[in-house]
Amino acid sequence: MSTEPDVTTQTPPWAPPNTEDVEALPVGIWWDAISAPTPVADRALDLLGDRSGAVIQDNTYGKTYWLIDTATATARSWRMRQVRVLAELADEGTLLGVPPASWRADHQTYWRIPLGPGRYLTDTHHLIRALRQALDDVLGPEPDGRQLCYRCQLPTDEPVPVAIEHSGSVASTTLYACPTHARDYPRDAVAQAAAMRRALHHGRTR
Repeated sequence: MSTEPDVTTQTPPWAPPNTEDVEALPVGIWWDAISAPTPVADRALDLLGDRSGAVIQDNTYGKTYWLIDTATATARSWRMRQVRVLAELADEGTLLGVPPASWRADHQTYWRIPLGPGRYLTDTHHLIRALRQALDDVLGPEPDGRQLCYRCQLPTDEPVPVAIEHSGSVASTTLYACPTHARDYPRDAVAQAAAMRRALHHGRTR
């Protein structure tokens, strides 16, 4: 039987210090964080169920964040599309915008799953499995290697399939875009909505 503590049920030793507005707090002191595009996070939260700890949702940038234990070094080696590990770095600090504990969905940045004695840190073993499945469910199978973005013509390590071109004389060809340009591909409304779901609000901003 595992003797590891269930981090989702620990009493929080920490609460957001600012009760009036979002505050940029350094990661690596009380917690590290995992970010994912909100459409991916929606699916991951469905898969996690009550195994998720507290969650911050930032509708300004379309990102959702889980808090994880700072001692979880393995999370720093994760390589998943559009998923970011926010941890303290030797040469620079990393900040996360944290809303007041009382903020809910009537704010742009809020606690989608509030902090509480039974909801604080999320176990990364559960989280990584949920995120991997959510990425496949929302973005589709991961392309094999780097691909060229149809728009900027630069190779991207996070290609998003935007279309499959069919021809009667040759095999079908998949067009890829970098996350920034995936939303710009012209197509019919149904296909465009699917692309928006796969790449909604993706950007470099954490």
